[in-house]
Amino acid sequence: MGSRRQFVKRSGLCVAGLGASMVFPTELLASVRKNISPNDKIQVGLIGCNGMGFSNLSSMLQNSEVDVVALCDVDENVLREKTAELEKGGVEKPKWYKDYRQLLEDKDIDIVIIGTPDHWHCLQLTDAIDAGKDVYCEKPIANCIAESDAMLAKVNASDRMVQIGQWQRSEPHFVDAINYVHSGKLGQIRLVKAWAYQGWMQSIPVLPNSPVPKGVDYDMWLGPAQKRPFNKNRFHFNFRWYWDYAGGLMTDWGVHLIDYALYGMKAATPKSIMAMGGKFAYPDDAAETPDTLQTVYDFGDFSLLWEHATGIDGGNYGRNHGIAFIGNNGTLVLDRGGWEVIPEHDRPHWSQDLGPKIDAVPLQEGIGQGLGLHTKNFLEAVKTRDRSILKAPIKVGYDTAVVSHLGNIAFKTGERLFWDAENKNFNNAKADALLMNEYHNGWEFPK
Repeated sequence: MGSRRQFVKRSGLCVAGLGASMVFPTELLASVRKNISPNDKIQVGLIGCNGMGFSNLSSMLQNSEVDVVALCDVDENVLREKTAELEKGGVEKPKWYKDYRQLLEDKDIDIVIIGTPDHWHCLQLTDAIDAGKDVYCEKPIANCIAESDAMLAKVNASDRMVQIGQWQRSEPHFVDAINYVHSGKLGQIRLVKAWAYQGWMQSIPVLPNSPVPKGVDYDMWLGPAQKRPFNKNRFHFNFRWYWDYAGGLMTDWGVHLIDYALYGMKAATPKSIMAMGGKFAYPDDAAETPDTLQTVYDFGDFSLLWEHATGIDGGNYGRNHGIAFIGNNGTLVLDRGGWEVIPEHDRPHWSQDLGPKIDAVPLQEGIGQGLGLHTKNFLEAVKTRDRSILKAPIKVGYDTAVVSHLGNIAFKTGERLFWDAENKNFNNAKADALLMNEYHNGWEFPK
C-alpha cells in the first residue's frame, strides 16, 4: 500500500499543469522527423500558441507528414518564443498572424489547431469550418451551452474532421479501465465520483490594472468578452479563473474527468443538478470562480458527484484527481497514473464475511501516451476522411461541456435545477438566462 501511494503521489506531481503525456522537447523533433513527399504533406496552422495549443502542435509534428505553416497569437512575444522553440527542432519559421481570420484565409493550411481561451473557441471553430479547414479544438469546446449547441450543429452539417482535445479518450489505460467498467463485473453502479484536488494552485494576489504589454493586441484577445482594462491576472494562463473567459476548475480539469464518468456510464445529460461551494480557501484573492465546489448530478439510475478544491492534494482514495465507479461488487478507481479495482465483501447476514465479491485488480499503471495517440488518431481521420474513427468527435466534447456548464449554472443560482435535454432549458428563468453569454465589441454570435 505504501508503494502504491508513493506511485500515485509521483504520478500526481508529474501531471500537475500539462501532464506527463504532453511533455515532448521540441529540440528533439529533428531526430524523429523524416523526409516526406510534398504531395503527402498536411499543412497546419495554430491559433493560440501557449500551453496546450503548442503541446498539440508539438505532438502533431512528431508525425513527419505534418508541417506547420502558420502561427497566430495576439501576443507577439509568444509568437517569437514559440518560433524559436520550433527552430531548435529544425522547423522553419512559420508565417505569423495576430488575427485568426487572416490565418483562416491562408489557402496553404489544411488543419487548424485551436488553443485559445475558452471564450474564443466557438467563433474560431465555426469560422474554421466555414473556411473549409479540419479542426483540432482544445477543451472545453465552448464557454456556455448555447455556444456548444452552435458548434455541434455547425460540425454535424459539414464534412470536416473535428477532434476535441480530450486526449484521455486515447490513453490506453483509461480505455482498459472503461472496458472493465463496461464488462459488468462491478455490478450495479449507483454512484460515480470525479474530483480534482489541485495542491499546486495557490492564491492569485489582487493586482492593479496596468498598461497593455508591448506586442499584445488586447482588443483581439478580448474578442466577444466584455471590455475591461488590462489586468495581468486575467491574461494568459489565469484566464481560467474568470467567468468572462472560462468556467474555473469545473471546465478545466472537470471536462477531462467528467468525460470519462459519462463514458463509463454510457450517459449524456442529467435530469437535475445541485451545486454548492465558494471561495473558501482564498476568499479575498483575485479569482472569480470557486476554489471549492461539490456538484451532484442525478441521472435517474445513478448519481455523479464532482468535487474540486485548490491548494490541497488530499483527494479521494489517496489521489489528487480521478474517477471512481462505485458498484455493488466493487469500486474501480482511475486517474492519470493508472487504475485498480477494490472489491466489496459478501456479508449475507452482516455477521459472516464470505470474502470479496470479485477479484481485486492491482494498480495497472499508465504509460502516458494519450496526447500522441490522440493527435495521430486525428491525422488518420483527416487522411482517410473517416469521421467514425475519431476518438473524441464533437459530440464527446459537447456532452462533457454541457454537463460542466450545467454544474456551474447550478452553482451560480444556488438552486436545484431540472434540465429538459430535449428543449434545452431549465425549470428556472434565472438559470435559463445563463445558457448564453452576451457577445461584445462588435462580435456576433455565430448564425
